[in-house]
Amino acid sequence: MVAFFDYMHINQELITKFLMFSVVGASGVVVDFAITWLFKEKVKIHKYVANSLGFITATVSNYLLNRYWTFYTQDAEARFNEFSKFFFIALIGLAINNAILYFFHEKLKWNFYLSKLMAIGIVSIWNFSFNYLYTFTNS
Repeated sequence: MVAFFDYMHINQELITKFLMFSVVGASGVVVDFAITWLFKEKVKIHKYVANSLGFITATVSNYLLNRYWTFYTQDAEARFNEFSKFFFIALIGLAINNAILYFFHEKLKWNFYLSKLMAIGIVSIWNFSFNYLYTFTNS
């Protein structure tokens, strides 16, 4: 019976962290889209460069919010190591994001921003899983 409650607590904690991560992620989507739109539509740089700038800006924002809210880490010594892990996972996520964006936009001829939203949704699963298991392991 105790094992069941321990299991339920772990699942509740995982669900709570996933929901918090999702809220942070939603703010990241706003940042990502705003930066991408600004650079693609107003500055007129290449759409995949604009996408990458939006993604990287959102990644930094998401790291800071996740570090201090979702995963409760306060250890100053861990900051560089954590950010390095988070950013490494994000860079892999960026490659996946651009590949998915390319596939939906260039191959399937979907709208650029709809394709971007699809890519963000898929990459969010990657980001949460690997940050939960690797970056914030002490939380």
